[in-house]
Amino acid sequence: MNPLGQPLQLKANFKRLGLLAAIGLILFFVFQIFPATSSQTTDIQSTSFISKEQAAQSARSFAASMADYTLPSDNGRTLVTYQTHSDIYGYMAKTKQLDTYNQKWEAAYPYDVFRVRLPDEDNGGYLNVDVHMRTGKVVGFKRELPSSLYASAEVEQDKNKRNATIQLAEGNIPLNEKEQLASGILAEFGYDAPKLQLETREGEGGLTYTDAAKQIGDSKLELNFTFENGAVRSFESVFSVPDEHVNYVQDQTRQANWMTYGGYAFLTFVLGVLAIIYSILTRAHTSFKRGIILSLVYFAASVIGTLNMIPLFEAQGLSSFMLAFLMLMQTGITLVMSATIYLSLVAGDGMWRKIGLNPWPRAKEPGYGKYVLHSMYSGYLWAFILLGVQSILFFILERSIGSWSTTSADQSTYNMSYAWIFPIMAWMAGIGEETVYRLFGIRMMQKIVRNTFIACLIPTLIWALGHTLYPIYPVITRPIELMVIGLLFSLIMLRHGFIAVVFSHVIFDSLLMGLSLIFMGDILNVSAGIFWIVLPAIVGYVIYRWNPQKKEKPYVTTPHPEVLQ
Repeated sequence: MNPLGQPLQLKANFKRLGLLAAIGLILFFVFQIFPATSSQTTDIQSTSFISKEQAAQSARSFAASMADYTLPSDNGRTLVTYQTHSDIYGYMAKTKQLDTYNQKWEAAYPYDVFRVRLPDEDNGGYLNVDVHMRTGKVVGFKRELPSSLYASAEVEQDKNKRNATIQLAEGNIPLNEKEQLASGILAEFGYDAPKLQLETREGEGGLTYTDAAKQIGDSKLELNFTFENGAVRSFESVFSVPDEHVNYVQDQTRQANWMTYGGYAFLTFVLGVLAIIYSILTRAHTSFKRGIILSLVYFAASVIGTLNMIPLFEAQGLSSFMLAFLMLMQTGITLVMSATIYLSLVAGDGMWRKIGLNPWPRAKEPGYGKYVLHSMYSGYLWAFILLGVQSILFFILERSIGSWSTTSADQSTYNMSYAWIFPIMAWMAGIGEETVYRLFGIRMMQKIVRNTFIACLIPTLIWALGHTLYPIYPVITRPIELMVIGLLFSLIMLRHGFIAVVFSHVIFDSLLMGLSLIFMGDILNVSAGIFWIVLPAIVGYVIYRWNPQKKEKPYVTTPHPEVLQ
């Protein structure tokens, strides 16, 4: 980190960093990209899928064949979203049966589907049709009627009350009539009903068949029906998930919620309050003009990312009013977060400058243009190193504590209005997290614990706890991984400064997000993925070109830095 009042220099051994970066990239490709060794915890998938337009056409063809459904004209946008049986995928991943499942059963019984929502003009509501993402085959459907009793049944915790509500929604159909209604659907989907075993008893809601010939581990194929108003409401063919696995995930999710809201959210709030205090106490050493641009970039990236997820919210059946209210509430939260980022930038800058150090130089300081360019170079090299470190960590954690991951629809690029915008979130994360937990957090902790390592460790732990709701289990996996990654970010911050660590974080995330676009396969997303990966280089070079030496003002005095406690 540069002393205050001295010409800016980023002192780095680029030859050594380059060697480590090359090793990091090799490890990343070996452990995360190549299919034979790919980690189950990576978010990067290289499977080729059909387009959403093809899924919609397949769904419309199926809907047209339904006797009790009138296919509307194809006017306007058809909502197509990605949906997943994360419990099935997770069980197979945890029990090391995922490869077997993919080879033997996935083609007929996928855990990932495109869900096509078609309006039901005769009955109101919608007809949801599930389409296999690779083959385009319809694998299930569900009607969503207005004011359906199933909405209350599905959130009911008591089994007896839930079953009573379901029977009421069904119209108290006798079991033999359910079987008769289901027989036509079974025939249409190619099942031989006499060879199936009926699992549902008289007086129970829904209808479930099993196929003893189709089983993997403790999971067996189930054909599930629900009924409403005397007709078939839904059909799906899925493999069951043992109660032990379901209970384990629920327990882990409870722990993750405590870590996220009791640890990350509360302690980040405390840091936000301290940022207000110290932005005032150190105002003589900084300027309240600093941080405005970065805070605006954070705010814009966050809002764009939220708006990009509207298809996911629409798929949840939210009304236009509720959707608008949700967007407004999220914008308010983002404003608060942006204010926290701004105050942390001001306070962090002032606190470091007060002790004679200059982690975040101003644009007109001598050497600024070249300093930013070198920060960008080191950012790429450190990002490659971090990819290798992350790959090794996942490899070790999978073989030590049995780490595994499952699918999630919440952050899927297939549930975004424009997938190619997704990597903008890398800039939100890089700016926001490095501001709060590194620029401000480290210096704040140094005033309390008087030990640099502990001062790096505490804000890194807070940051790591904020990632426990990712679908990676056991939930302690990500905090362990991010404690190491976060300490490396802290090292970059202390050695090379704030600009370098922001570049490192942004590039690290942009590489992962950009690759997820590249593996989608179409030319738009491939081009976008490459653009987002090289964007930090463009930004660094543009700043370098716009800050020639003639614009830089020499220092009048050179203050002596205080000793860092």
